[in-house]
Amino acid sequence: MSETFAEITVEELGRQLAESNAEQLQLVDVREPYEIELAALPGFVAFPLSEFAEWSGEIDDRLDRDTETLVLCHHGVRSAQMCQWLTDRRGFTNVKNIVGGIDAYSMVVDRTIPRY
Repeated sequence: MSETFAEITVEELGRQLAESNAEQLQLVDVREPYEIELAALPGFVAFPLSEFAEWSGEIDDRLDRDTETLVLCHHGVRSAQMCQWLTDRRGFTNVKNIVGGIDAYSMVVDRTIPRY
């Protein structure tokens, strides 16, 4: 798997979410619904990888290929898979994997986000 997408740290994510132009970002969470119930960040849209067959055909209607897209999971592995698919298969041009996922975010940026 060749890496064709960028990465962003949870510290950078925290700064971007705090900025006034954060609404211009596409925020994607690929975790399972039960995981999102345990811990979530506002503004992220759920695209659970286990439901790929249900939403993959609609991705071009739901996301813009050229808008900065930040992808989140628990530790950064599933989100990397999504980033790879978006860039290699769907032609997205500005995709970033959130390194360490929501687990790192809850440890480093916002300790009120539950860890699981």
